[in-house]
Amino acid sequence: MRVLASGKPGAAAPSAPSAPRQMLMPSREREALSVRQIARRRLAVRLAKRVLPGLALVLLAAIVLWPEFERSEDRSRYAFRRSVQTRSESLRVTAPRYQGVDDLNRPYTVTADLAQQVGAEELLDLTQPRGDILMTDGSWIYLQAETGRYDRPHDHLDLAGKVTIFHDNGTMLVTDVAAVDMAAGTGDGDRPVAAQGPFGTLTSEGFELRDRGAVVVFTGQAHAVLEGDRK
Repeated sequence: MRVLASGKPGAAAPSAPSAPRQMLMPSREREALSVRQIARRRLAVRLAKRVLPGLALVLLAAIVLWPEFERSEDRSRYAFRRSVQTRSESLRVTAPRYQGVDDLNRPYTVTADLAQQVGAEELLDLTQPRGDILMTDGSWIYLQAETGRYDRPHDHLDLAGKVTIFHDNGTMLVTDVAAVDMAAGTGDGDRPVAAQGPFGTLTSEGFELRDRGAVVVFTGQAHAVLEGDRK
């Protein structure tokens, strides 16, 4: 037996009602802003509008002027390096050697381990200075000290610190300070001096070199012990 739905003959049966659409929940809940928060945000926007253009101008100026700063710094570095190098080369000399002759064309030499110029004048502070003086008869005098100062224009040499003077005849003088005129071959000292040689030993309060070292005069109180052949 078939059962037919009521209604007009030939009419389709009514479809079932569709299910209602489900609305998606927002990812985060929106909070209602208070009047105070809205005022703060407006203030921040106003400040940003005023500050950001100024920062943009500062950044633009830095980009434009930065190459000038770099060139100025490079020039300063170059000038500094150049001045230091010039000072090093012009004022300090390692193992210097100075030569000259006197009025009779007799040579003399001044050497040292290190020479350093004093100011703009031709004065040289010497470390371990040494000097050679050649005499007319072919003999020579050699002198040395721990420190010294050499006046090149006047050929004057001041020595200090265990000053030792040798003569090739075997005479040796030792004192604390001495002043030597290299061109004239003369010198003197006013500190205690001890001498020894073929004549014996001698101590005095000072000394003088004359005739390019051919004559030695001992000044002040002197004490000598002479040696020689006794017949």
